[in-house]
Amino acid sequence: MPTDTREPIRLIQSGLDKLGHSPGAIDGLWGLRTARAIKALLAANGRTASVAPPGALPWITEAKSALGRHEARDRSWLMDWLKRDGRSLGDPSKNPWCGDFVETSIRMGLPDEPLLGALGTNPYWARNWLLFGREVQPITGAVLIFERGSGGHVGFAIGQDDTHFYVLGGNQSDAVTIARIAKSRLLGARWPATYPPLLRRLPTMKPGEFLSTTNEV
Repeated sequence: MPTDTREPIRLIQSGLDKLGHSPGAIDGLWGLRTARAIKALLAANGRTASVAPPGALPWITEAKSALGRHEARDRSWLMDWLKRDGRSLGDPSKNPWCGDFVETSIRMGLPDEPLLGALGTNPYWARNWLLFGREVQPITGAVLIFERGSGGHVGFAIGQDDTHFYVLGGNQSDAVTIARIAKSRLLGARWPATYPPLLRRLPTMKPGEFLSTTNEV
């Protein structure tokens, strides 16, 4: 018998609503308003949002939830996933969606993270992510921005070898993958303004373990 995968989230949303922290529609979909309602509930009970919790980085957890999804095979799933933050570039099979992927991961993982200026207006242009948060050295979880001709590519740092970064990102060979991208293409590394930097050195990975690509946008 099919299982209703939305029911656990509906129960959470219903509980939040009863406690006075409206998540919006009780629809079983984890969206921006549900994430903010959770944060408000925690703050109301003395758990301040300024303290970084231990464990996985929340935006990387969001990004990994889409790992392996392909823009053609999983088109409907990806379109729904990319719209959870309230907006989207559109059909991932027709648009360069690396920026959309990063925006959704950040907004769902860090609901109060500001996206200012040109980045807030157009997070889909990869190079606008050079305006995100604060500048850091490439560390685990950082947003990495790469050149590609006059355009660019953006994703999350998860590893490195001598010459390449290993990047969790969207629109990498038309899917959410971990891609090996040359360090020589790096334009900048950024870290969320609302999350204390965690100086996690990028782990060393072996060439050949992951996809090597220049087809990101």
